[in-house]
Amino acid sequence: MTIKEPRSSQPLAVNLLKTVAYVLGSVLLFVAIAMAASAIVSVFYAEYETAMWIAISAGITALFGYTTRRLVPRPRSITVKQGFATVGLAWFVFSIFGALPYLLSGAIPNISDAVFETASGFTTTGASILADPSLLPKGISFWRALTQWLGGMGVIVLGVAILPLLGTGGMQLARAESPGPTPDRLTPRFQGTAKRLWIIYAIITVIEMGFLSVGDMTGFQAVIHSLTTMSTGGFGTEATSIAGFSNYTKWVITFFMFVAGVSFALHFRAWSKPVEYWKNSEFRLYGLIIVGAIVIVAGGLLGGDLEPITAVRDAIFNTISLVTTTGFWSTDFGQWRPALQIMVVGLMFLGGMAGSTAGGMKTFRIGVLSKAAFADLRRLVHPRGIFVTRFGGKRVSDPVIEAVQSYFLFYMFLFMTSTFLLAFIDANLSEDLDLITATTAVAASIGNIGPGLGEVGPAGNYAGLPDLAKWLLSSLMIVGRLEIFPVLVLFTKDLWRR
Repeated sequence: MTIKEPRSSQPLAVNLLKTVAYVLGSVLLFVAIAMAASAIVSVFYAEYETAMWIAISAGITALFGYTTRRLVPRPRSITVKQGFATVGLAWFVFSIFGALPYLLSGAIPNISDAVFETASGFTTTGASILADPSLLPKGISFWRALTQWLGGMGVIVLGVAILPLLGTGGMQLARAESPGPTPDRLTPRFQGTAKRLWIIYAIITVIEMGFLSVGDMTGFQAVIHSLTTMSTGGFGTEATSIAGFSNYTKWVITFFMFVAGVSFALHFRAWSKPVEYWKNSEFRLYGLIIVGAIVIVAGGLLGGDLEPITAVRDAIFNTISLVTTTGFWSTDFGQWRPALQIMVVGLMFLGGMAGSTAGGMKTFRIGVLSKAAFADLRRLVHPRGIFVTRFGGKRVSDPVIEAVQSYFLFYMFLFMTSTFLLAFIDANLSEDLDLITATTAVAASIGNIGPGLGEVGPAGNYAGLPDLAKWLLSSLMIVGRLEIFPVLVLFTKDLWRR
C-alpha cells in the first residue's frame, strides 16, 4: 500500500524536519532512560560522583527530547522519504547526546574521542580509543555496553515497539534502520513485529548472561559481554578482549555470536519449529560460509607453532567473530601470517544474515550477487537463453537484484574513497598511516567490525588517529550501520522537493 505525502501549505522541508524532530524527541527519551539505568549501576557500585554526571546527562537528554516532542505536532503519517531522512539524521544526533556521560564524567574528556566511542557503541562497531576498558567506572562501562545493545536491534525500532504514536510510520522507520535488504514482518502491523523482535532479542541476551555467569566471569562481566555479544558489538571489560577468559567462556561466546548473526525473525519462527532454520536458504549459506572460512583459517594456523586444538579453537572463535562483525578476539590475528591476514580482510566484507544484528554486506546480498553474476556469465555463452536468478529456489526480482548491485557499488565506492581520505587526512595532520592500517580501519568502520589490522589491530586502538580522522570514521560507522542509503539520501535533491 502506497502512503501518500500529507497535504500541507508548508514547504516540504518544514514538514520533513517536523517529522524528524518529533520522532527524534520521542526516541531520545529512551536514550535518557538508558542513561538513568547506567547511573543506578554507578550508585550500586558506590560511584556517586560518576552517577551524578550520568544522571545530569540523562536529564539534559530527556529535557531536549521532551521539549522537542512537545514543540512539534504529531505527524499523521510517515512516508518512505521521511522515514529515511528521520533515521539518517537521528543517528548522528544520538551519537552526540550519547557522548555526554563520557564527557561530563571525565571518563573520555575529548569530544572527538567521546563521539567516536559513542558512535562505535550505537552502531555496534566496537572500535575504541580506550587502551584498557577495565579502568572505566562501572556505570560508564555499563553505558558503553548498553549503547551497543540498544543499537543492535535499533533504537528507533525500540521506539516503534513501545510508542503507539510511532506506529503509523513504523514500517517506514524500520525499513531505514533495520539491518538487511528489507525488514521481515511477523505480524500485519510492524509495531507488533518490533515487539516480538525485541522480546526474542532480550530473552536470548538473558540466557547468555546465565551461561556466562557460571563460568569464570563476574556477574558484571557476564552482563556486559552478553549485551555486547548479542548486539555483535564487541565492547568488553578487559584490554585483552576475551583472550584472558577460560575456554568454557570462549565457547559460550562463540555460540552466541553465531546466534546473533542469524535473523531474529527466523529465531522467532524457529522457537517452536527448529526445522525452520534448515529450511531457510540464507541460513544454510551463512553456515556454509562460516564453515568454509573456519577450515581455511584453521589450515593456516595448523601450519604454525600452535597445538592443533588451540589452532582450531582460535580459528572458530575469530572467524565467527569476524563474519558476524562482533569484534571480539581470542588471539591477536594481526600477528597471523600475511596470507591469513588477507583472509581476515576478506571476512570483514561478509556479515551475518539480513535481520540479524551483524554488520557487513549480509549473506543475502552475497548470495544474490553470486547468483546474478553466474546468470550473466551464462548469458554470455548463450545470448538467446533466458536465465532467471533464484535464491533458495525462489525467483529474485529484477528490482531486488538492481538494489543489491547498487548497494555493492556504493559500498565499494565508499570504501575506496574513504580509504584515500583517511590516508590524506593522516598524511597532513600526523605521521603517514601505512596502507594496511588505513584500509582496514575504513573496512572495519563501514562493516561495523571494530578492530582492523596494523595500528588499529586487536592489540592496538584508534586513539592515535587525528581528530578529523575519528570524525570521518564515526560517520562511516553510522553510514555502515544504516546500510548507506538513509544517509546518502539526505544529499539528494529529490528528498527536499515536493
